[in-house]
Amino acid sequence: MKILALCTGNPERLPGKSYKTGIFKHAVNGAVMIDAEGLVGDAICNRKHHGGVDQAVYVEGSLTLDWWSSEFGRPYEPGTFGENMVISDLDNRDVAVGDRFLIGDLVLEVTACRIPCATFAARMADPKFVKRYTAAARPGIYCRVVRSGVAKAGMSVECTPFHGAKITTPELMETFGRRLRAADRARYLAAPIHYKLRAMLESESDEAR
Repeated sequence: MKILALCTGNPERLPGKSYKTGIFKHAVNGAVMIDAEGLVGDAICNRKHHGGVDQAVYVEGSLTLDWWSSEFGRPYEPGTFGENMVISDLDNRDVAVGDRFLIGDLVLEVTACRIPCATFAARMADPKFVKRYTAAARPGIYCRVVRSGVAKAGMSVECTPFHGAKITTPELMETFGRRLRAADRARYLAAPIHYKLRAMLESESDEAR
């Protein structure tokens, strides 16, 4: 696998909206520094729901983007989904929490899946896109930065699987907002999940005692 594109954006206003968003990403030329907060120079406007150490880099697999292009009968430029990185020969459905992407000195670790929102639907100019994206069960991939580094398009990517129980991104999407069974909750807590999800599940564990 390799990096096909690295994408960053500036604050822009969506048509018909009063707020600005950083969802409009565009491929950049040259090398980009990626630290604990993500790609240096990338705009994150709503930090309550986006960005942060466990959502520092948003990844899309090229096979998943190809599937979307086939579904809608049109090509999508890198960054259309708001992604920071496109990785070749990657299907989002095969990715699990704790999997790592090794790119030179850079190490990314999967923490969560993308949950579609109204801003995403507006970006795609499709009021039904949240439902379509959820039904497709091919969610984008959020990563934390385990080790900072410089990356650029064309660099090789090695994926190393998590050695614990497998929690795929489609499973994360399917269980989002639902109360887990005790066994599943324990499985999730044993993986390096996003800190917000961890806090919620730990609270549920306390309530169950």
